[in-house]
Parts: sequence; C-alpha cells; structure tokens
Amino acid sequence: MQTVKALRRVSEPLQWVRSVSYGRSFSALPNYSASDADIEDQVLVEGKAKSRAAILNNPSSLNALSAPMVGRLKRLYESWEENPAISFVLMKGSGKTFCSGADVLPLYHSISEGNTEESKLFFENLYKFVYLQGTYLKPNIAIMDGVTMGCGGGISLPGMFRVATDKTVLAHPEVQIGFHPDAGASYYLSRLPGYLGEYLALTGQKLNGVEMIACGLATHYCLNARLPLIEERIGKLLTDDPAVIEDSLAQYGDLVYPDSSSVLHKIEMIDKYFGLDTVEEIIDAMENEAANSCSEWCKKTLKQIKEASPLSLKITLQSIREGRFQTLDQCLTREYRISICGVSKTVSGDFCEGIRARLVDKDFAPKWDPPRLEDVSKDMVDCYFSPAAELDDSDSELKLPTAQREPYF
Repeated sequence: MQTVKALRRVSEPLQWVRSVSYGRSFSALPNYSASDADIEDQVLVEGKAKSRAAILNNPSSLNALSAPMVGRLKRLYESWEENPAISFVLMKGSGKTFCSGADVLPLYHSISEGNTEESKLFFENLYKFVYLQGTYLKPNIAIMDGVTMGCGGGISLPGMFRVATDKTVLAHPEVQIGFHPDAGASYYLSRLPGYLGEYLALTGQKLNGVEMIACGLATHYCLNARLPLIEERIGKLLTDDPAVIEDSLAQYGDLVYPDSSSVLHKIEMIDKYFGLDTVEEIIDAMENEAANSCSEWCKKTLKQIKEASPLSLKITLQSIREGRFQTLDQCLTREYRISICGVSKTVSGDFCEGIRARLVDKDFAPKWDPPRLEDVSKDMVDCYFSPAAELDDSDSELKLPTAQREPYF
C-alpha cells in the first residue's frame, strides 16, 4: 500500500510504532452476563487464528460510542493484550460508518437532570481506553472506513496502523456544540504540519482519506472495494511482527495525491492565519483578507468559526497549543479537566446548549454564554485548565497508569 510523502512544515510527523512485548499472564475474556447481550451486539467480536477484531455495531446512531460500548472495548482490549495466543488486534465499524463520535444525547439528558457523575465516568473510561490504544503492547489496526468524527478519531488514531479509504471522512466539529476536540485530539492535531491542527479544530473542516495520508494521520490507504481482500489477508497472519503486518496492509494499496481542491494546498494561508496568537487575531486577519481579495475560502472559513461557541473557540485554541509540547497522557489529563468543567457547567452551559440546538430541538440557533468573543475573559478560560487540586476537587483528576504503561512521546 503506497502513500504520498507526508507534508512536512513546522511540526514532526506522527510516529506511533513502539516495541511489542509479551511478558504478561493470560486472563480469560470478560465474563458478560445475559443482561449484557445488547452491548455485545453493539461491539461485535470477530476471531481469527491469531487475531481479534472489535466491530462497532450501533447503526441507529452511526456507531456513536455509548458508555457501555466504551467499557466493553476497554475490557476486550485489555484481555486481548494479556492473551499470549493473540498476536494483534483490529477495530472497524459496521455499515458505512466507522464512528460518528460520542453518543452525546444520553450525556445531555443526564446533565439536564443534574446528574453529572455518568458523564464524568464516560469521559474517564473513554480517555483511559484512548491511553490504552496509544500504549498498546501488540500491533493494533484501525480501519477508518466511512465517517470518523470526534472521539472516533481518538479511539483509532493513537494506534500503530491507521487505514483510510476513499470513503473516509474525518472531522472534529466539537466547537459547534460548545465542546472541544478531546480523546487525545489535542495530541495528534497539534502534531500535524504547520497550523493545520488549529484550523481543523476551530472550523470543524473535514479531511478525506487521501488528505489523511498526506498529513500523516493515516498510515495506509486503500479503496473501499479492496477492504475485503486486505481483511482476508491479515486474517490469515500468524505473527506479531509489525513489519509483516505492514507489508500485508500495503499489498492492496494505491498511490494517491490530494486533488487540486484539497485544503492541504492552502497550507500557507492556514499557517498565515491560524498561527496567530488569539482567536480574535485570526478572525480579524481573515476578515481583512476577505474584504481585500474577496477570498471565498476566507469567507467560508469565517462562517464556520463564527457559528461556534466563542468560549469553546478560545479553550480549543489553547488546548491545541499546549498539546504541541505534551505527551499523550498529559493531553488526556488536560482534556479531562476541560470536559468535566464543561459538563459541570462551572463556567458555562454551552455544551448542553449546543446539543440542544443541533440534536434535540434542531433549531440550529444556540444561545452561547458568553455570546461574543470579547465577553470571554481569561479567568473563564483558565478555569477549564486549572488542576482539580486548585479547585478543591481532587476526584476530578484523570488517573492514568503511567507507571505501568509508559506514554509514547
């Protein structure tokens, strides 16, 4: 499977490959009761001679992740890692979608009823699973065929092998619902060429599979029609050697280049504007460009930014900037603070308001709080980044097993 040469501008390309080690004892598969039948149906398991596959199977919500689904994924991956009979693992989605992100409607209803504990537990388990993916001891493959949004990227992009197709659509539209790109997004977006990560995070703009290869988010690319051939080939493998798995994934690949309409051809403009220090400066500079040159790209980009929560925009920009200098575990810990502050409505209720406007009432007219960028103070933003100890709430800190699982730099 051939790839184009990744764009290289300011930051280093993604590097995820790590040594594979087997020194752990065998543990049986999780013991599910009959009451867990629905959850087993939503995360199917496919077994091959030396591998296992987790299949997201929640088509009514485009394979959006619920709390039970995240819990099952985490248990499966932990048991597969400990099982010496399993050499590598794989994740894919059923139907035409890989994963549309988190199933936020249950979170919305829980928060609206005054119960934030379920939301906290969801984010805690989700981020712990992302960390497990990013420190996994065996080769792991994610086939991102179809829609891959929000935390759909978080559960796949930290893996060793990431396969994109001609049907892949990656996007981080969290600011549009008053949230922030999470589940490790501040780690991998901040390591994209130049300031592409800031652009994707602040606009929710989509990338296709070819663009993911070009900027290093995907390791392999193939046509959707060839996926059965690839899956058949890797399903016959009896090895844990990453090089052999790499060759097998590459067997049915294609040589691809971003077409002339790709946003990657605007990387210089992206760097010019999204490399500025503040959201206000980004908007001002683009408004001047749009007025002077009538740039349609600037106009479209400005529209996307101005539809988002002003508070989320400022939080997201700072999160991506901090992520550039942090390890995966540090990014997840910070993202957890931001998420818990958001669901707790400590500063603003924009998360619930964004879900209401887009998914509940569907009036697409959110009433953001604060409503304007100039009304978002530094203290408001700082509250989202403050360690829980400073807020007298040490239980709100994410605890990752960094002593047992060394984070990858």
